[in-house]
Amino acid sequence: MTDRLDVFGDTSDACAALARKEAGLARALDAIEEPHIRRRPGGFEALFRIIVEQQVSVPSAQAIWARCQAGMDCGDPGHALRHGEEGLKSFGLSGPKARYVSALAEHWTSGDLDEEKLAQLSDEDASIALQKIKGIGPWTAAIYLLFCEGRVDIWPPGDVALLGAWRATRRRGPLPDMKTLDQRAAKWRPYRGVAAHILWTYYAHLRGRAPI
Repeated sequence: MTDRLDVFGDTSDACAALARKEAGLARALDAIEEPHIRRRPGGFEALFRIIVEQQVSVPSAQAIWARCQAGMDCGDPGHALRHGEEGLKSFGLSGPKARYVSALAEHWTSGDLDEEKLAQLSDEDASIALQKIKGIGPWTAAIYLLFCEGRVDIWPPGDVALLGAWRATRRRGPLPDMKTLDQRAAKWRPYRGVAAHILWTYYAHLRGRAPI
């Protein structure tokens, strides 16, 4: 894989390029100064956690994840398989999410997919490989590649926090919908991932809380 910007390092050049390209991102950067770059270790546990976080509020996700951590070794896919779907549901996962974690654990223990293999793939191929697992769609794949691998040109489609932040940067015209935002993000290549971190940080700023 070709060398790429270390998003966990200095993003000043990427932010400057985005600010020149998009007034809304420039306004967000004026408010936050620099984006908070979310960083997590990769692997099975990271994907397990992202599945927990799908389509629930941050407090709900944190509560469920805390119960998972208290009740099992979240980094061991074999442990997830031994608990089974019913055991996972006892920690607060919905039925579908329990099935998704079980499917992920099966893939991981089979050797079909692992952290090292993913890191060697291009952005597109890594996303495709992740989405072969039941319950992992474009958003979940993107979050993993952003938070765990630090890829800079990944966009998480359908993210409501990004939409809320983007709407807040608008000065005129109708408020954009999700489809419009996802299409607009294509203009922010090759730094779509940095743009996402800018908007997530701005969203936290708007809500008066520290970014997580």
